[in-house]
Amino acid sequence: MRTCNTPRGTTVLAAAVLAFTALVPSTAPTAHAATAQAAPTHSLPGRPVAGPAPAALGTCAAGQLCLWAKPEFKGVRYVHELSTLDINSCTALPAGKSAQALANRTGRPVTTYQSAECAETGEFQTYPGDGVWLPQSPYQVRAFKVWEH
Repeated sequence: MRTCNTPRGTTVLAAAVLAFTALVPSTAPTAHAATAQAAPTHSLPGRPVAGPAPAALGTCAAGQLCLWAKPEFKGVRYVHELSTLDINSCTALPAGKSAQALANRTGRPVTTYQSAECAETGEFQTYPGDGVWLPQSPYQVRAFKVWEH
């Protein structure tokens, strides 16, 4: 009979690393990444060819909802503090403005809306508040609601 003398701490560490890679979007494989077409690349003889770089996560502190005007956490950033938001109320972005990427670090669920009035006739989606990083929304976000737990 063969036994393994791996310390318990090593097993716990390995489990934590696996859990982390499943939760962090930049480290976890996604179906979108698998189906995306690679951009054409060119190389000079003797030089490596690099594929497209993964999107870097935008800056968004704990307790904040951050929205970016452009995909991949680029462009104008709108930051909303949980302490200043009306819970269960529709909050519109500035008139004529929209967002295409977001980070929800409020600790509460947030629903984003295509409509500036939070109407459910357009597209909408709810994201949990435990650290969601969305590099590209499937629609232009024009308003949102932060919910009680």
